[in-house]
Amino acid sequence: MIGPALGRVPSGLFVVTFQDDPDAALLASWVQQCSFEPPMITMAVRQGRDIIAHLANGAAFAVNILAEGQKDLLGHFGKGHALSKLPDSHLRLTRHEGRAAALAEALAVLHCEVAGRHVAGDHVVFFARVVAGKMHSHEQPYVHIRKSGLTY
Repeated sequence: MIGPALGRVPSGLFVVTFQDDPDAALLASWVQQCSFEPPMITMAVRQGRDIIAHLANGAAFAVNILAEGQKDLLGHFGKGHALSKLPDSHLRLTRHEGRAAALAEALAVLHCEVAGRHVAGDHVVFFARVVAGKMHSHEQPYVHIRKSGLTY
């Protein structure tokens, strides 16, 4: 059976924030490093998501890497809530000119710029250059295993 076997491919859990829409955030699990030089990642987003319009070439976004146990952030962003709806958001976010907001309590953050895209089935895969990064702690990252690789 394909579904259970595909579901065993582990992925992280990430909150992606966007410079173009400073209140937007997306819970993502399909983010992966794809290059050392230059440092690059891929990120898959389901087709039809409004946020795709904000990801033109050169667009800035941040990948906030969640630590194991950060279930409050997982729950908040998993329900599609905006950054401004995060309790005490003014204390929990960092903002820098030319970059997307970052979660101060995330395990780490990668600041990225879109470098291309490719439609892949029911998702759009974005290729992005990592232009900056910062570790906030040395905890273990949140790892997600699905029961089925055919659904979220």
